[in-house]
Amino acid sequence: MTKSVVVLDYGFGNVRSAERALARAGAEVEITADYEKAMNADGLLVPGVGAFAACMTGLKDVRGDWIVGRRLAGGRPVLGICVGMQILFARGIEHGVETEGLDEWPGVVEPLNAPVVPHMGWNTVDAPQDSRQFAGLDDDARFYFVHSYAVRAWDLQAHNDRIRAPKVAWTTHGEPFVAAVENGALWATQFHPEKSGDAGARLLANWLDTL
Repeated sequence: MTKSVVVLDYGFGNVRSAERALARAGAEVEITADYEKAMNADGLLVPGVGAFAACMTGLKDVRGDWIVGRRLAGGRPVLGICVGMQILFARGIEHGVETEGLDEWPGVVEPLNAPVVPHMGWNTVDAPQDSRQFAGLDDDARFYFVHSYAVRAWDLQAHNDRIRAPKVAWTTHGEPFVAAVENGALWATQFHPEKSGDAGARLLANWLDTL
């Protein structure tokens, strides 16, 4: 059965490349900001490029914060990409200005501490062995990154056996940073799977398999 995916169109993101990549992976894809369509699709992809604060403003303008929150409350899958991942954290700091995020996870998006910024190009990911996101991918699989900000520390732990701890993947550019998170219905990547060739296509197919 073909899965339906909405790519949330809130003015910030490579919506066309995401649409094409998801369609190649076998999904029925629509680019829209329509609330009902975004709520009712099997999967929601939240893209994001540019500044954290601008993305948050754009997201709220289309009630994207409500859409993401209500979908997750009902266990409905959401995938955030690049700044679409960053805004899932508690807050972002850019040029000394702090902006509240969606606070699905604790953590701060802050400037990368690296000799060369932005981090632009291909890099490997250190993923947990039991990750569904990276299932079927070799350890040396490479993904395409382009960003100057990242989450440099992971603060969320599971404190009882009934709650499954999120699976966090890391990449190093100057220092380690969060490259991807798998947390029940909520998945996210700092890299661009839609621009990452066969490895990115496999990750998107893995996500579609959860819908």
